[in-house]
Amino acid sequence: MQIDKQQIIEFLKNRGDSSKAGQAESDLPEKVDTERDSGLLDKLGVNPKDLLGKLPGGLGGKLPGGLGG
Repeated sequence: MQIDKQQIIEFLKNRGDSSKAGQAESDLPEKVDTERDSGLLDKLGVNPKDLLGKLPGGLGGKLPGGLGG
């Protein structure tokens, strides 16, 4: 599955891992493939299963049809 790098950065920031968020910004490609980039995610302490479980809640405010849409 592909995830935007920015979503991973936000996940890390929300977890309180600012230093890892900065590392993710410099190390990860714009589109992160959870299988291909599993080594990088592991290095950042991000379990793709945990990340995917958090995305629906994190995306709620960014989905079309919200205010201002």
